[in-house]
Amino acid sequence: MTTHANGAGGTPVTPNSAEIDITLQELVLDSQDIAGFLTDLAVVAADRLSMPGSKVHAGVTVIRHKRPKAVASSDAEARALDELQNGFGDGPCLTALRTKSPLLVQDLAGEHRWAPYVKVARAEGVGSILAVPLDLAGDADAVLNLYSGRSDGFSAEDISTVESFARQAAGSLRLVLRITQLSETKADLSTALESRTIIDMAVGAIMAENRCSRETAFKILTKASSTRNIKLREVAAAVIASIAGEKEIETYFDE
Repeated sequence: MTTHANGAGGTPVTPNSAEIDITLQELVLDSQDIAGFLTDLAVVAADRLSMPGSKVHAGVTVIRHKRPKAVASSDAEARALDELQNGFGDGPCLTALRTKSPLLVQDLAGEHRWAPYVKVARAEGVGSILAVPLDLAGDADAVLNLYSGRSDGFSAEDISTVESFARQAAGSLRLVLRITQLSETKADLSTALESRTIIDMAVGAIMAENRCSRETAFKILTKASSTRNIKLREVAAAVIASIAGEKEIETYFDE
């Protein structure tokens, strides 16, 4: 990473590792999903680095289907700046994301890389940019993007804080991803169990109505599903509703 010149940016008291860890634990517990966690992360990062008269905007970009997408931000300006860079398809944040290395642009006025993007970013009031990838151990590619309206807007202390914050945030984000995956698995299992219960109820009803075997009843159900081109669960629910005169079918199974 390029070293910071003169430390002209704000120099807030650097939180120690334990303080950062407690903050991130609270974010994990309070966030309902990944998007919520990342938004809280961006807000905390921006708040930590902002000083009176020198506001920092923070956003998070991830790679989805080989394309960058702004998924969280501390405010509307941060999201607009992330989307601006993503629209160009190149810039310091995307470079940091692709190389998996932190990148600091101390002064956009003297930056000659990414010329088309830099010209527009300067017009939008950006003076300096700090981008730090989040190492998610293969789960996804993400980068924390920080924008300052000042040249030399990030001090050496700021950089150290953000890198420490990003390292620990990545660990917390991996945990959120695991929790989300477990929640999705549970939801899928619940849906599958509910569908199976309704189908079993419909098969039993058909067996009783037609005095046939379970295999024959299931064939009747699947044939109706195929003929009408609707899901088996929906056919089963319709069968039960027609027999019981109920529109809402309740099922019971263990969580």
